Amino acid sequence: MTMTSPAEAGGAATRGNPGAAASSTPTPPPEPAPASRVAKDSASVRGLIFVRDRGIFVLWALVILAFAFWANPYFATLNNAVLIANAAAISAIFAAGVAVGIICGALDLSIPGVAALSSCVSGWMLVNGLPVWLALTVGMVLAALVGLANGLISLRGFNPIIVTIAMLSVTSGAAAIIAGGYTFPGLSMLDFMGTTRYLGVPAPVWICAGVFIVGTVFLTRTRDGIRLMAVGGNPEAVRRSGIHSDRYRVFAFVISSTCAGLGGLVTTAVVTEASPSASPALIFTALTAVALAGVSLAGGRGSLPRVLVGALVLATISNGLTIKGIQPYWATGVTGVLLIGSLTLERWVSMSVSKRLMATAQASVHTGTR
Repeated sequence: MTMTSPAEAGGAATRGNPGAAASSTPTPPPEPAPASRVAKDSASVRGLIFVRDRGIFVLWALVILAFAFWANPYFATLNNAVLIANAAAISAIFAAGVAVGIICGALDLSIPGVAALSSCVSGWMLVNGLPVWLALTVGMVLAALVGLANGLISLRGFNPIIVTIAMLSVTSGAAAIIAGGYTFPGLSMLDFMGTTRYLGVPAPVWICAGVFIVGTVFLTRTRDGIRLMAVGGNPEAVRRSGIHSDRYRVFAFVISSTCAGLGGLVTTAVVTEASPSASPALIFTALTAVALAGVSLAGGRGSLPRVLVGALVLATISNGLTIKGIQPYWATGVTGVLLIGSLTLERWVSMSVSKRLMATAQASVHTGTR
């Protein structure tokens, strides 16, 4: 009897059955399980949301580090930090109003005109010997009334952008008429909210901090603030739930104009004169800070603390370039590049998140059907 070795037996089996050779070859590794794909896509979504929601803080840190080395030793000092905060304060006040309006789906472009009108009305009253508290109150109330008019007109079916542009012309013209084409100088009685420092910090910084603290608490801790954000996200769903979305949209216009009036009065206090000129740089800087903060221009999503950091980023860049002796128009150009970059990033993040969420949903359905 002839014994057959295992190797010979294997060879014979292979010759007798060609399919056995194919079965003995290494097989490729199996595809990843749908569950692992879901986990990977979820991690990607979380990373993208982090970039959108926290990227502004990383950007500010990088800007500070860059200028700390490039503009050494003048940039990284306490006095310069106070200057940056003071420069950002006024822009941040305007940006807060713009942000609240955009979050609710009510973009207000009349802000420069409202600021000029409040400034000139209050300046006229102060020059004519009226009390400071009354002049400031009238200026703020007038700004709120302009916002109310913007909201009520928009509810009639008119495009809010066109309405606010028209109101920009109206308020700018009214400010020029009140001032007679000139300025109201010598308003030193407003120093308490302009150049005066409290605990070493300029008054505009304290005012700005108050605006953002109140605004953040309102949007995140109150029923009306949460509803206001919901109106910007999905007004039809809010309306079907029984909430009067139109009221909140008008309220957003009022808040936006009130912040514009406050910003105009703080500017008047800093420069000690009321000017009728409605600078378009106000709305441009405010929109840039809002866009940098990741506030959705479609409404429904945003954070006031991030808007504040966006204004600080712009002020930091302008301050650093000034220290290096670079002309101011370079800062304007950089601001424009940042605005385009932030809009591009927002679009890319939104599209990427949508794709990954769809992929995750499909993988979850596939997992559930197995």
